[in-house]
Amino acid sequence: MLELDHIAVAGSSLAAASDHVVQALGVAVQPGGEHPIFHTHNTLMGLEDGLYLEAIAINPAAPDPDRARWFDLDRFSGPARLTNWICRCTDLDAALAALPEGFGEPVDLERGDLRWRMAVPRDGVLPFDNCAPALIEWQGTAHPVQRLDASGCRLTALRVYHPAAERLGQMLAPILTDPRVAFETGAVGLEADFDTPLGPRTLR
Repeated sequence: MLELDHIAVAGSSLAAASDHVVQALGVAVQPGGEHPIFHTHNTLMGLEDGLYLEAIAINPAAPDPDRARWFDLDRFSGPARLTNWICRCTDLDAALAALPEGFGEPVDLERGDLRWRMAVPRDGVLPFDNCAPALIEWQGTAHPVQRLDASGCRLTALRVYHPAAERLGQMLAPILTDPRVAFETGAVGLEADFDTPLGPRTLR
C-alpha cells in the first residue's frame, strides 16, 4: 500500500522554489540539505498529519551527476511550481512489482541520519508526464517530519491533472487510498489546497 509522504515544488534555483512556497502559503520554510547522487538541495516545511513539503532545485555548486536527476529537474524551466508528489511504502520492491514499468529502479540514499530508498527512472521522468507519484521507502525510524517545526499548515486536497488522469487513478486505486488525492482530466499539472494560519491557500 502507498501513503502520501510529501509534495515537491521545483524551481530554477532553490531561492525561487522556496520563495514560491512562502508566497503561496504565507509560512516560512526551514533549511534542508544536499542530496548526493542527484546533486540537488532543498528547503522544507512541516505539515500536519505527518506530511511535509519540499522546495527543491539543482545545486549549482555540485558537480553534474552521472545519471539523470530525479523529478525531471534536468529539463526544468519556467517559474517555480508544484511538480511532484511522493508516496511512501514499507516495501518498495513489492510496490514497484504491483505497478507497470516506468516508475524507476530503487536507489539507496542518505543525508545525515536519514536513510531511504527511492524509485527513480533512469531518464528522471515519471509516468504520465511526471504526474504519477514518486515512490519512497524510509529506512529505520528517522523521518524529516520529526525535526521540522509545526507550520500550522494542513494539506486538504491534492489534484492531479492529466489528459489520462482517469487511467492513472484507476492504476493507483488498488494500492493508494487517500481521499485528499483526486485525478482530474486536464492539462498536465498539480494543485494543492491547504488550511494555513492565514486561511485557505492554494499552491500550484
